[in-house]
Amino acid sequence: MPANRAMVNLIALKTHMVLRINGKMKMSTITDNSTITISYIGKLDNGEIFKTVDKDNPLVVTLGNHDLPPTLENALKGLSEGDTKKVRLTPDEGYGGRQKMLLQEISLKSFGDKITPKPGMILSLKIKKEGQAHQVPATVIEIKNDIVTVDYNHPLAGHHLTYEVDILKVENN
Repeated sequence: MPANRAMVNLIALKTHMVLRINGKMKMSTITDNSTITISYIGKLDNGEIFKTVDKDNPLVVTLGNHDLPPTLENALKGLSEGDTKKVRLTPDEGYGGRQKMLLQEISLKSFGDKITPKPGMILSLKIKKEGQAHQVPATVIEIKNDIVTVDYNHPLAGHHLTYEVDILKVENN
């Protein structure tokens, strides 16, 4: 390469950063405030998949905006485009532990003829919080006699969550 050409290649292996001043290639590592494009598979400990985000319809997030659990964000820092990472979150790092106070018993008669609740069914129920009415999801746990037990916990509460993440793109702002 002639000395008078303005092509300088700098490869910093320590940070996985590749920069060509001629503008042809620039790879960055994930840092605070990076905007990243990812695909992932989320699994429970029993192998059940709870969420899939594929490469054809990836997720774009900016670290620090609380779009991902903090433990997952921190685990992705330092990675670059093309990297893959498997991260396991405890219940407290994901959707929290299960709370018994979020179980409620409702009379089967209160559903009327509108719906016939069945275990596993997710209902949209109206609750009052601080004087305001809100629609919230609740999972039917069981029906005994004429009592329906519903659970307002998030379906993933109390579970360890494993994310297998592929880094598709990294933009440092």
